[in-house]
Amino acid sequence: MFDYLIVGAGLYGAVCARELTDAGKKVLVVEKRNHIAGNAYTDSMEGIHVHKYGAHIFHTNDTYVWDYVRRFASFNRFTNSPVANYKGEIYSLPFNMYTFHQMWGVVTPAEAKERIEKQREEANVGEPANLEEQAISLVGTDIYEKLIKGYTEKQWGRQCRDLPAFIIKRLPVRFTYDNNYFNALYQGIPVGGYTKLVSRMLEGIEVRTNVDYLSSKEELNALAKKIIYTGPIDAFYGYSLGTLEYRSLRFETEILDIPNYQGNAVVNYTDGETPYTRILEHKWFEFGKDENGEDLPKTVISREYSLEWKAGDEPYYPVNDEKNTALYARYKELVGREENVIFGGRLGEYKYYDMDQVIAAALQNVELLK
Repeated sequence: MFDYLIVGAGLYGAVCARELTDAGKKVLVVEKRNHIAGNAYTDSMEGIHVHKYGAHIFHTNDTYVWDYVRRFASFNRFTNSPVANYKGEIYSLPFNMYTFHQMWGVVTPAEAKERIEKQREEANVGEPANLEEQAISLVGTDIYEKLIKGYTEKQWGRQCRDLPAFIIKRLPVRFTYDNNYFNALYQGIPVGGYTKLVSRMLEGIEVRTNVDYLSSKEELNALAKKIIYTGPIDAFYGYSLGTLEYRSLRFETEILDIPNYQGNAVVNYTDGETPYTRILEHKWFEFGKDENGEDLPKTVISREYSLEWKAGDEPYYPVNDEKNTALYARYKELVGREENVIFGGRLGEYKYYDMDQVIAAALQNVELLK
C-alpha cells in the first residue's frame, strides 16, 4: 500500500514525489508515456540533447525555485535570444532597439516611439479589443504585419482579430538594445538535459512507465490512500461535461551532417506562407558542445508545426477563451467534491505554466500534504 499514487512523471509529479518521499511517505509514480520528464523530456541524438516536445528554457526570478532545481542539476548560462525570419529578412527578438533599427533604420528610443505612435494613430486603435489591436498598440502596424500576424495565426489556428488581447500582453517590448527574451534573474539549461534532472528528482522512487492510469483507474486507486493527478482534467471525468480545447504541436526532426544549420537555437518563421512556426537547432541550447566541452560535428534540427488538438494528440497549450474557461469552471466544481484526489499541473489545472511556476505550485501544494 502506498501513501500517494502520482499520475504523471513530469515536473509537477516529480517534485511532489521527491518532497513526499523525503517527508517519509511511500510513493508510486505512474506515467502513460515510455519516459519521464513530461514535455521537458530531452533525448540524446549524436551527443545532442534534443528537446523532443519543443524548446524548454528554464528562467525564473524566484530564488527559492532556482536553488531547488540546482539540487538536481547544474545549469549553463544559456540566454534565450530568438531570431525572426520574415521572407528572408532577419529581425531580433524580443522587440527591442535592434528590431526597430532593422525595421525602420531608427537609432534612438525617441525615434522608435515616434514611429510606433504614428502607426498607432493611423490605425485608429483605442482600447484594444483583440490581439490585433493590442499588438498594433504595442509595436505599430509594420511589426505587427511582419513579425506577429502570420506567426500568431499559425500558432493558434485563428485570425488575430478573433483572439483575445491578453495573449500578447506579456510580450516583451523594450526601448533598449537587449535581446534577452526573458527578463529573469536566473536562466539556463540543465547540464545533461532535463531528463537527467528529473531522473535525479525521482531517485529511489518507484516509477512505472507505459501505464495508462485512466484505463486502470480502479486497480491503481486501490494501491494508494491518495492520488495526485496531473493528466487532463476532462479526461479524468470521462469528458462528461464536454471536451476542453488545446493547441497541439508536431515536430519534424532531422540529423544533418553539418556543424551549423542556422546559427541560433530558435528561429521563428513569421510569414503566413511557411507552414511551420519555427526551427529549433538543439545543439545551440548548449553552445554546440558535448558534455566534455568538445565541438559537435553534426547538428539536429526540428521544424515545429502548430495544430488544432484532437483526441490522441498531445495537448500543449490550453485555449483559455471564454467558452473553455467556463467549461473548466464546471469541472472544477467536480474537483471540489473529491476527497482523495488532488489535481495539479498544466493539464490538471487547465492552465499554462512556465517550468518555474509549475515547480513553485507543486512545492506549495505538497506542503499541505506532508
